[in-house]
Amino acid sequence: MLINEVQYIVGLSKKSIRFYEDQGLISPNRDQGNDYRIYSDEDVMILKKIKFLRELGVTIKDIKAIFNHDISLNDCLQEQMHKINKEKDKYDDILKICENVIALDKDIEDVDITEYLQSINILNKEGFSMRDVKTNKSKKIIGACISSLIFGLLFIFLGYTVTYFQMTQDDKMPLFFFIFVMGVLLLPVIAIIYNLIVRIKEILGGEEDEASKY
Repeated sequence: MLINEVQYIVGLSKKSIRFYEDQGLISPNRDQGNDYRIYSDEDVMILKKIKFLRELGVTIKDIKAIFNHDISLNDCLQEQMHKINKEKDKYDDILKICENVIALDKDIEDVDITEYLQSINILNKEGFSMRDVKTNKSKKIIGACISSLIFGLLFIFLGYTVTYFQMTQDDKMPLFFFIFVMGVLLLPVIAIIYNLIVRIKEILGGEEDEASKY
């Protein structure tokens, strides 16, 4: 089956599927006629298992080790449970700080946060933070829209310029050639719009970031 079908069945983006292929986790065959990737039922099943493990927080490195039988699935998941419990303990620490501050029943001006900040700094040194350090999705979307708009306006301006001279000058280009030129200028605009839609879907899905994170 083709990548569009696999994308629908597994629920992964094309970039994620190709990322896992680049990592050597799947090896689809190639169609001799058009060089398209042809994914087997086994490839689909492997991708489903990869997605399952990634949802459990297992890294790409460990997933490779599991499929290569360098580590067992049980050992990997037990280690993952250990990591999750450590993170859970850190969330419990944050909860206790919140509960203690609430119990004081004071305004921010009257709270002595020295002791609490020391505890938070210790958690920060261990790599834990409650702050959202990921790039905001809306900022990514705005950036993609701005860049697409700039390139789109360039081709629209070129199309307007060609049309203006075609309509105002006595020495006009042949009609078929004018239509051809406008078609050539329109194609990049369509491609820009299509790529923008795909990019927004990827940003909203977040799978590209998750796939390439480890």
